Amino acid sequence: MSPTSAGPAVAGRDRLVNGEVSFWHAALGGRPQPRARLSHGSHSADVVIVGAGFTGLWCAYYLKQARPDLDVLVVEKEFAGFGASGRNGGWLSAKVAGSRERYARTHGPALVMRLERLMAEAVDEVIRVADAEGIDADITKSGLLQVATRPAQLARAEHAIAADRRWGRSERDVRLLDAVETSERIRVPGVLGAIYSPHCARIQPAKLVRGLASVVERSGVRIVEGTPVTEVRPGAVVTPYGTVRAKIVLRCTEGFTASIRGQRRTWLPMNSAMVVTEPLDQRVWDDIGWSGCELLGDMAHGYTYAQRTADGRIAIGGRGVPYRFGSRTDHDGRTQSETIRQLVEALRRHFPGVPGSAVRHAWCGVLGVPRDWCTTVGFDRRTGLGHAGGYVGHGVTTTNLAARTLVDLALEGDTELSRLPWVDRRVRRWEPEPLRWAGVHAVYRLYHLADRLEDRGGATTALPARFADLIAGRA
Repeated sequence: MSPTSAGPAVAGRDRLVNGEVSFWHAALGGRPQPRARLSHGSHSADVVIVGAGFTGLWCAYYLKQARPDLDVLVVEKEFAGFGASGRNGGWLSAKVAGSRERYARTHGPALVMRLERLMAEAVDEVIRVADAEGIDADITKSGLLQVATRPAQLARAEHAIAADRRWGRSERDVRLLDAVETSERIRVPGVLGAIYSPHCARIQPAKLVRGLASVVERSGVRIVEGTPVTEVRPGAVVTPYGTVRAKIVLRCTEGFTASIRGQRRTWLPMNSAMVVTEPLDQRVWDDIGWSGCELLGDMAHGYTYAQRTADGRIAIGGRGVPYRFGSRTDHDGRTQSETIRQLVEALRRHFPGVPGSAVRHAWCGVLGVPRDWCTTVGFDRRTGLGHAGGYVGHGVTTTNLAARTLVDLALEGDTELSRLPWVDRRVRRWEPEPLRWAGVHAVYRLYHLADRLEDRGGATTALPARFADLIAGRA
């Protein structure tokens, strides 16, 4: 591993590693031993899955659970877990991506509430499978804290709790903590309160995705790596080494979907980045608290997300530079120095006792964002083509439930999952460049402006954030 300096904001005894896919993979020794690529020639399978991230691997797992006789092939451009599955914040959260109201317009509120309940159950399902299959992923079901440190943030938290109650979520699902209750769990400067939900667990994502890949291989699934897919069409997946024929083809490419022919504007690859500290001294933890290892977020518009790792580090992430022109993606997880600077500032803001020099590794990845910011799962029985994705940063748990939904659809089962409100959503495509790039960057500039205005003490959401929601299509 070759460390790379990130500038004086994080200068210290050692130089900062930037990229190398992610800290999570680096902690396991770096890139895994590569699997073989697809050999030249013609190939066939009953089901071909494009993408060996969580969605693709969960699809393979549940296909073999339902039909052990199926010949399932997973085709991956890099290695299993190379994308967001091995780079995320490690939140196994029950949060449903997107707007309840949008889902309800097509399927009604009852199914939206059922989707939320199934997401909470999916947290436990992932934990169950990991335990049953012997996957050690540092899983701790510790819940989620979203802290408010400004009056406007606290008002948003109160509004969110009121909305949760209207949608049938009880105190057992989510509740508002006051400043004292929050500080008993974690000491963040200026905290006014927090939203707490028990439906969240900490994971080490690279451990989970690598473990899941090994499990599906043992079940008889074939995984080929180093094999880019250039085109997905009915009955076939096209690669530089040959075409794979299959009755069922499932596209599970999330933030890398734009690389598939004809999919450039389907989902926007949104950047998210992280930094992680060295293991911290016990005196630092005594000042912070956080003995419960809850996952940590905030109520800012340019929000951050964090976890206390199993080996006593703080890993913290945020959007940074949100989008690269032309839907380009990063190179091996390397992120911009400005993004690192912003994340170190966020670390110091929430944990002033942790010096910026404690930061040891930075990386980034992309997540898939549909134009309406809502997850979608679809399968066309006529063509045999299916897809799942658009998790907008809430994918670790969602991949499990979305994959089970896609498997039910592909096996032609009329089930509770096949009727969920994210099935067969029709969403318009993103705007062409340069409108796409200009729009995304304008949105996040407005969010950051709104945060600066709210830092002055206003009690309501700043107007720039409302404009940003309208531009983004989230309002």
